[in-house]
Amino acid sequence: MNITTPKSFTIEYNGLASSLNTPCGICEAIDISEPQAGLKHPPIMQFNALWDTGAEGSVISERVVKSLGLEPTGVARVYHANGESMVNTYSVNIFLPNNAVFYVPMVTEGILTGTDVLIGMNIISRGDFTVTASKGKTKFSFQIPSTHDTDYVKEHSSKIAPIVKEKTPGRNALCSCGSGKKYKHCCGK
Repeated sequence: MNITTPKSFTIEYNGLASSLNTPCGICEAIDISEPQAGLKHPPIMQFNALWDTGAEGSVISERVVKSLGLEPTGVARVYHANGESMVNTYSVNIFLPNNAVFYVPMVTEGILTGTDVLIGMNIISRGDFTVTASKGKTKFSFQIPSTHDTDYVKEHSSKIAPIVKEKTPGRNALCSCGSGKKYKHCCGK
């Protein structure tokens, strides 16, 4: 996939979101980088996708496989919360809300609850992925290709003044508040 102009989307949730979900299209894989005359594009079906930074690769459900009539391209060992399994692999194209198309040579079939597609790091790491929580809303934004080198520490370190601790006056010195009393009888109590 060669995208020169960034494509992006933002989804805003009321409150603190417990998961990041988007619609996405899936079809049988075709190489879209080099259009071929007479090549008929396979049907694209819409599914719900869950974005998971803890997943190395993307996963599709059995419902996606059956709906599209996909044929396995192989098998792979996967590791998940319940241990490990040998599962079928498939080649698909994934269409994100920003109309960016990913040719994914290997997604695995998995048991997914409440979603049909899991978007893993094989897609997330190709772009800029941001989640913010401000003013009672969660905002999820993604763009490809990556154009930002976000580093909040660097961004804020030049703007933060160092904390300077004032020297505490001696017990018998005049109090720094200007009362004229000794520190031990004023603010030092």
